[in-house]
Amino acid sequence: MHTYKNFLLAAAATLVMSANAMAAEKLRMGIEAAYPPFNNKDASGNVVGFDKDIGDALCAKMKVECSVVTSDWDGIIPALNAKKFDFLVSSLSITDERKQAVDFTEPYYSNKLQFIAPKNVDFKTDKESLKGKSIGTQRATLAGTYLEDNFKGVDVKLYDTQENAYLDLVSGRIDGILADKYVQYEWLKSKDGSNFEFKGEPVMDSDKIGIAVRKGDTKLRDDLNKALAEIKADGTYKKINDKYFPFSIE
Repeated sequence: MHTYKNFLLAAAATLVMSANAMAAEKLRMGIEAAYPPFNNKDASGNVVGFDKDIGDALCAKMKVECSVVTSDWDGIIPALNAKKFDFLVSSLSITDERKQAVDFTEPYYSNKLQFIAPKNVDFKTDKESLKGKSIGTQRATLAGTYLEDNFKGVDVKLYDTQENAYLDLVSGRIDGILADKYVQYEWLKSKDGSNFEFKGEPVMDSDKIGIAVRKGDTKLRDDLNKALAEIKADGTYKKINDKYFPFSIE
């Protein structure tokens, strides 16, 4: 009887351990879902985009089940640290300031900042020429910080989403926008963006984009780095890149 009882206890313990292991194999990825083509929602309300595809590919390599949790951009790092999700894959620039709040993986793509403005308009991008002009950018982004630090005398308009900046540009309420080149590239192909173009050369071409985890979550960061190296090695990364861009953003 004791042997049978011990067997049942052991079996029950194994089931509990298996259930806990299965529970541990579920992760939540945080995404803004308002930054096409990197992250946005389709007509059915599903989160789509480059970031989402990269996140899914990493989860597949790690053999974990992942779900998406969306968050407003302004509160996206606090949401990660409040454990609303486990990692953040939402085109987040790796900066020294952010490194104080979160840990980053290796970069999963490189970014450039560039101005756009209406076609057939003389729009010079040097500091003197931009004085007195209204330039839009998304709040709490590298572009916003860059404008405020380097373009004194420019009327910098900060927006909660990139889409709202575009709305004001189309309506003529601002003169131009500074933002990620690859996001602008996508918008310029749209109907609303067809009357606008890139102006000047990129003002920054060394922006590295990483996946964020909570401070000290070393295992998850290492697992993500390993998976990132694997999707680059086996061609998965290139397939995702080519789905969105006719050039490499790595």
